[in-house]
Amino acid sequence: MINFRYHVVSLTAVFLALAIGLVVGTAALNGPVADSLKEHVDALSKANQQMRQTVQSMERELELEEEFAAEMAQITLPGTLTGKRVLVLTTPTGRDHAEGVIKMLQLAGADIPGRIDLQDKFINPENNNNLLELAVTAARPTGAPTANLPGNGHGVETSSALLATVLLDQPAGSEPVTEADRRAVLAAYSNANYLSIADRITTAAEAVVVVSGLPYVDKDSAKKDESVVKIAEQFDRTGGIVVAGNGSANGNLVAFVRGDAVLAQTISTIDNANTVQGQLVTTLALVQQLTERKAGHYGVGDNAASLVPRLPQ
Repeated sequence: MINFRYHVVSLTAVFLALAIGLVVGTAALNGPVADSLKEHVDALSKANQQMRQTVQSMERELELEEEFAAEMAQITLPGTLTGKRVLVLTTPTGRDHAEGVIKMLQLAGADIPGRIDLQDKFINPENNNNLLELAVTAARPTGAPTANLPGNGHGVETSSALLATVLLDQPAGSEPVTEADRRAVLAAYSNANYLSIADRITTAAEAVVVVSGLPYVDKDSAKKDESVVKIAEQFDRTGGIVVAGNGSANGNLVAFVRGDAVLAQTISTIDNANTVQGQLVTTLALVQQLTERKAGHYGVGDNAASLVPRLPQ
């Protein structure tokens, strides 16, 4: 039988072996192994410091590029859009860089009748039927041509067509939309929380800048991205439409327009409008639209023709 004394001796032997191992291991580490580890640690520390310096340098370069673009805007933009009526329409994903776009348009002398912020509720596919009904009821007391509205059952498309009708110049020979009609339609959508209006809009615009962002990523992302495209299609009526986007990731508005042979001919896109450089180019692209009736695709993403448009003298 194994007695208590045996257990004591066994445990003593185990602890003695551990102690000897620690002593031997420490002695070994204090030699070549410890030196090697120290060299690796020193090398990693030095590399880390160099990387921090590189990041700081790149951040400073980016700041200088933004400052350069802002100074160039002061030289190149003033007067380029004087007297031009430009509507700013934002999607929920593009709100963050809308102010920067507006400042550049104002610097160019554009007359901005107003800013329309479409809400998530407008994009949500669950509200399709409500938007269809609202398009009919909102237009009923006005002179808006409801007969020309899309009849395919897509609520965002139908409502976007109605909004484009009251917000943009109508083709020559068409009955102009009165201020009362415009106010009634906008009030209907605003009161239902489908959009918000920064200022009272008293006149139609001749061009529109759609400020968009990254593609949606939730379970309804495909339908929401499709709705954003429908909005741009319905506002593509004047020959003066620019999409000021953030990135050209697959699924967002910039990517879709560039990949569509028809829309790419009439809608200009900028894929870095979340930067000062892109906001400057957004304004230049609108100048190109209004002076040449020419669409272009600019920025740093896929299928961008160049960084900036080439404008006539």
